[in-house]
Amino acid sequence: MSESTAAGDATPPDIRVRRGNPTDEELAALIAVVGGAYLEESAEPVVAPPARSRWELSARGLRRPLDRERRWGGFSG
Repeated sequence: MSESTAAGDATPPDIRVRRGNPTDEELAALIAVVGGAYLEESAEPVVAPPARSRWELSARGLRRPLDRERRWGGFSG
């Protein structure tokens, strides 16, 4: 999407200031920064990671490997 098309299709953004009293320059800077970030993000779409099954979500992690060098009775109980 080129800047000329973006400018031609531009609709006024819906911005609501909830606190403070920003100047027109501050609002313009906000719109420029957020708009630029949006254009960058939408230019390179990111593929969502594949959904994990319920089995993968509920499965425990692997236990630590067995120490095969240890002998029986290596514990105090």
